[in-house]
Amino acid sequence: MYNSKIIGLGHFVPENVVTNDELSQLMDTNDEWIQERTGIKERRWVKDSGDTTSSMGVKAAKIAIERAGIDKDEIDFIIFATLSPDMYFPGPGVQVQEALNIKTVGALDIRNQCSGFVYAISVADNFIKTGMYKNILVIGSELHSHGLDKTTRGRGVSVIFGDGAGAAVLTREEDTSKGILSTHLHSQGEHAEELVLVAPGMGKRWVNDIIADNDPNDESYFPHMNGQFVFKNAVVRFSEVIMEGLQKNKLTPEDIDMLIPHQANLRISQFIQKKFQLSDDQVFNNIQKYGNTTAASIPIALTEAWEQGKIKTGDTVVLAAFGSGFTWGSVIIKW
Repeated sequence: MYNSKIIGLGHFVPENVVTNDELSQLMDTNDEWIQERTGIKERRWVKDSGDTTSSMGVKAAKIAIERAGIDKDEIDFIIFATLSPDMYFPGPGVQVQEALNIKTVGALDIRNQCSGFVYAISVADNFIKTGMYKNILVIGSELHSHGLDKTTRGRGVSVIFGDGAGAAVLTREEDTSKGILSTHLHSQGEHAEELVLVAPGMGKRWVNDIIADNDPNDESYFPHMNGQFVFKNAVVRFSEVIMEGLQKNKLTPEDIDMLIPHQANLRISQFIQKKFQLSDDQVFNNIQKYGNTTAASIPIALTEAWEQGKIKTGDTVVLAAFGSGFTWGSVIIKW
């Protein structure tokens, strides 16, 4: 039995910066309103670069593989987490395999939205622990901007989300006191429609329904979020799943060297930081400049924290996420 460990990290965000003031020209909003409710100052939106969810994932993956110090053909498996694939099917995992010209390894797509990267890490961890694979490429990537309602009607959602990608290479670790110590996953489907994008979907509104109705006011293909309800559940589930991971490994909040929360809302991160009595040096946030990049948010933040020297060998690192589904989870790592 092995542990898995992260040996390479990379991220990519589009060059196009969209400030809160720029959004105020598209919808009835302002910088003060957005910052007060979310903590976001700006985000990156794909504009003229031609980038897609898969291409951003490939760019992040190339950096992660190079930093891992392995050849691309040493990758045994690919896991891609996203809610915004380039195509309805197939998923972007196979596009990464083709773009990187990796041998015909398996490619798995994860559809757990904001919790997607945590779920993907858990899957990779267990594949490696059982000895099935040695080196796994895990990607979280999102292109939200092309699918947002950029009018006053959609401002409650559109001001929050940004585009970007992050990637990690996991490999086998024989010392089971190091690497990923445990992962913890949960869901509560009864609240699935509190944060949802209904169409196109086979269950309610497929493409033929949308075309037949030709209704310019049809909001089913724009994201819907019950913001207050999501916030109230998120702060509870974040706390629970972090404590679950700590207790599993006989750790306390004082043992956390770095908490990387999903970048959903700065107010959520601040609530959790205060509850666990963590210092600013123990929590990493970058939502201020990238917004919520869903499955990409944790790998982008993890990469930046590592690049800035905030994560060192021997540190206890906690990843935690909550999002649509409702799904949530945590990962406990001894770096």
